[in-house]
Amino acid sequence: MLNLHHVYKSFDGTPVLTDISLQVDDGEIVSILGPSGCGKTTLLNLILGTVTADEGDILYNGEVLTHMPMEKRGFNIVFQDYALFPNLNVWQNITYGLKNRPGVSSAQEVEELIDLLGLRAHLDKSIDQLSGGQKQRTALARTLVMKPRILLLDEPLSALDGVIKESIKERIKAIARDFHLTTIIVTHDPEEALTLSDRVLIIENGKISQYAAPSEIVHHPRNDFVRRFILNQLEIKRSNIYALFGEQPAAAV
Repeated sequence: MLNLHHVYKSFDGTPVLTDISLQVDDGEIVSILGPSGCGKTTLLNLILGTVTADEGDILYNGEVLTHMPMEKRGFNIVFQDYALFPNLNVWQNITYGLKNRPGVSSAQEVEELIDLLGLRAHLDKSIDQLSGGQKQRTALARTLVMKPRILLLDEPLSALDGVIKESIKERIKAIARDFHLTTIIVTHDPEEALTLSDRVLIIENGKISQYAAPSEIVHHPRNDFVRRFILNQLEIKRSNIYALFGEQPAAAV
């Protein structure tokens, strides 16, 4: 279980995150959602350990991580641009981290992960031969073979479209379910957050506007910002959201 208690962060005297308190349960998928500049990437980096909080505490299973360096936290991130090694093929990218930590995943576990992510036919390909969806799956596999305690995803679907995007969403859900892996996703896309997550954290100007299940946010937005941000952006996709949650959401104002 991940807990943040009254976390504050500023840069050069400018507040970026203010009084962030939340709990993420084991195996849960949580999306951090909000407009550009709201602080969501900073929050992801605080959890990862590349940024240190000015005030407050970050705990995982009761252990205080607030000032613990990233490499000791056991969390891993998949970046928006995948950050794959272009000089290595798919298999070499996936197994790269195991060179320094052999035995973290067994050979059978690596093979099962390759099949789960549908990468069997691509193992000998170079990175520049892959589609965007294949690159995303390779990046996920490379991270998952290291068995992170928490999986962090930075805009994982932003470069994908249509069927490929839906396929990756389903694979992320399957991974969280099959590995009971706590997964935290940064996104600017309300539909992505609502259809992928168990709970959604909506941030406005560095503060929590609402933290709840997707159906709660759609039907009972806490304030006008949530109502406008969610529903105005979903206007062109309303039929999809209605189908998912069974009725028309609360009206935007």
